[in-house]
Amino acid sequence: MSKQERVALGRDGAVGCCPTLLTTPLDEDRAETLAKVFKALGDPVRLRLLSLIASRAGGEVCVCDLTPAFDLSQPTISHHLKLLKQAGLIDSERRGTWVYYRLLPEMTDRIARILTRPAGQSLPENAPAGAAS
Repeated sequence: MSKQERVALGRDGAVGCCPTLLTTPLDEDRAETLAKVFKALGDPVRLRLLSLIASRAGGEVCVCDLTPAFDLSQPTISHHLKLLKQAGLIDSERRGTWVYYRLLPEMTDRIARILTRPAGQSLPENAPAGAAS
């Protein structure tokens, strides 16, 4: 995968097209793709950045407003934002000298669908005790 290529979890975008992690074992390709998204989310700075972007009124935030929230250099923040963008979690738009970021809810919705147990479905009988919530 090129560094600029975005990860795509759903092939056709249809609601309900993707089996959940709890209903169908992942094939190798889907597991690899999903792991790239989770890897992007596997850093506390990136999780905070995603949260700051997603929770912003108006749905977008300027990088100039993100950088002061961290004790990190601007290039480091830009690197983390680039990884979130490559994972397909956020998008950006340059306006003059500033870049504005916004959440791509399609990806977070796909992640939620993959991790959600269908209503009324119990865990398999061989699930360890205490695993169900």
